[in-house]
Amino acid sequence: MTSASVLWHRAPGRVALRAALLVGCVAVAGCSEQKKPNADAATLAAASYVHNGPPALTLFTMVNNRTGAGGHTSLMINASERVIFDPAGSFYADVVPERNDVLFGITPPVVLAYRGAHARSTHHVVMQRLEVTPAQAQRAYELAVSNGRVAGAYCANSTASILRQLPGFEDMKVTFYPVKLSEQFAAMPGVVTTKYYEDDDPDLQKALAEGNVTLSQ
Repeated sequence: MTSASVLWHRAPGRVALRAALLVGCVAVAGCSEQKKPNADAATLAAASYVHNGPPALTLFTMVNNRTGAGGHTSLMINASERVIFDPAGSFYADVVPERNDVLFGITPPVVLAYRGAHARSTHHVVMQRLEVTPAQAQRAYELAVSNGRVAGAYCANSTASILRQLPGFEDMKVTFYPVKLSEQFAAMPGVVTTKYYEDDDPDLQKALAEGNVTLSQ
């Protein structure tokens, strides 16, 4: 059985992500090649965050408010530590080190910042959380950290490729389209869905800078 809720937030100045093009020349937000250098092992270890909740996978899908098309896909994994696999993503913050498209140090404030980074007047965020076994979560973590950087527009493709390697997810079809992946994930028993909206300033550079300052305080 699944459940869903909708959240609205009206607070200008949240982080926004830049737009890119997905397969078929569809305008999207956030699925582009990332240029941030890899953090070293000491930085990742210092930022590591272990969440005390149950093992879980949370699929983020960024959806265009006008067209309903998917703009970006990412996967938060709560395993031996909590990370976000953000393939070809644009999110950054000084307190969130990254290596090969995996974001580390995913504390509750970082989750809120990440969610707000993608939600703006043009896009909303669909979050689909599924509790899994410790073995499934850890396998997802291992696959994410060993995956390597992802080419632009391959965010849904790479996420689906990881998911289908997990026990119980073998029927997941690999797709280039974030919404199609979201629809498949929604069919999994136990998925809890939340939709999050904001109507803040779409200026990317301004929003990124403001969000980074907030997290660094």
